[in-house]
Amino acid sequence: MPTIDIEQTRNQARALLDSRIESVTNLVKTRQRITELREQLADAEREDKRAYVRATKDGWSPEELKKLGLESGAAARCRKPATARTSDEGSPSSPDAVTGAD
Repeated sequence: MPTIDIEQTRNQARALLDSRIESVTNLVKTRQRITELREQLADAEREDKRAYVRATKDGWSPEELKKLGLESGAAARCRKPATARTSDEGSPSSPDAVTGAD
């Protein structure tokens, strides 16, 4: 049986662990970036709401703003695009029925 070199084995094991540590480090960095971007989005949405309220207080009606393509941010986020309804809507094979979304 050949002699096993402890240092070589340790180095090989360390290289394998380093690779695994690098991948999980990248995952953590990506998750941190997602959290930061979500916080930035929340800040931007709050500022959008304040700006919309300011515009309405300055005399713009919601209808006028909507005609300019500037409807309330909450209304724009909540509205779903119109889709063609099919007769099999709600069947187990439809995505909405499986996820319960709607």
